[in-house]
Amino acid sequence: MNSFEEFKEQFAKDVKSKLEEQGMEVEVKSNTVEKLNQTYEAITVTPVDESIGVNLQMDKFFEAYSEGTSYDKIIDKAVEVAKVGIEQKPEINLSDLTDYSKMKETLALEVVSSETNKGMLEGVPHKDIEDMSVVYRFVLSSDESGRQSVLVTNQMLENMGVTPEQLHADALENAPQLQPLEIKGMSEVLSELMGMPPLAPEDEQMYVASVPDKVHGAGVLAYENFMEQAKERAGGDFFILPSSIHELLIVPDDGNVKLADLEAMVKEVNATQVAPEDKLTDSVYHYDSKEKVFELGEKFVERQAAKEAESSMDKAEEKGSVLSDLKAKKETVAKTPKKDVVEKTAKSKGGEAI
Repeated sequence: MNSFEEFKEQFAKDVKSKLEEQGMEVEVKSNTVEKLNQTYEAITVTPVDESIGVNLQMDKFFEAYSEGTSYDKIIDKAVEVAKVGIEQKPEINLSDLTDYSKMKETLALEVVSSETNKGMLEGVPHKDIEDMSVVYRFVLSSDESGRQSVLVTNQMLENMGVTPEQLHADALENAPQLQPLEIKGMSEVLSELMGMPPLAPEDEQMYVASVPDKVHGAGVLAYENFMEQAKERAGGDFFILPSSIHELLIVPDDGNVKLADLEAMVKEVNATQVAPEDKLTDSVYHYDSKEKVFELGEKFVERQAAKEAESSMDKAEEKGSVLSDLKAKKETVAKTPKKDVVEKTAKSKGGEAI
């Protein structure tokens, strides 16, 4: 099997055969899976008479085969993944998925890269925030083993008879209750993970914003109270670094950090430490707490430069106006007959002109 297509075709047959040998009746189909941040070829294994199955990502299995892993081991691994996925899949009442009055209570928010998910966003309701987009999920379950959720699509909304505007309003109300915003100092986070003593609140240099289960936590950016709470922790203006789709980093804009340095850091971390499916963007953002403006860092720098240029022009015009007034007064005095000047001077001293 030298080609990917040959491998995929044989893989599908053998996975189905192995599962049936173990007493599982399944249907196996080949399809293209479009998920946020990634699109891949998959074999979907679905129990007979059920509607929800398990996707086996084919490029990963083919890569292992190409690198020398035995075909039998690959099939055994795929069968194991399929069985676990089927056994642990959440119990979903499909009728509930069409009942918006029930599902709206499970609404959560997520932010993703607009460019990376350009194709996907055509089929889902969303709102743009700079180069990111807010999308919506119905959370089916959330526990220590993880979160099970369904991305809300345009088709779902149409079937439910709900407008994107209503969806957004309900998500803003429900998401903060379902997944409350948490903003912690970086030293607090490290203390929880590694037992390190946290810094005093006034000594924190960076803050982490997410939700309790740390899944799709960057969605807190869209919460109505996020900017105000972040401002309180940062002590004023701040930069936002998109650590991943699961969390945001907040850096106070105290004049000690440069945008270029933050941008370089985000790009390096994304390239070396963040899985492609978890990446948000390579951008850095800024919040102006006085003018209540959230924008890309580069836009903030441009806006500040424009304000400074305008201020300099105003000062120059003011200075020019003062000089013009002085010059005009000087010319007026020069043109005034000396007798008039003497008379005015004499009168101002209480004397009498000769």
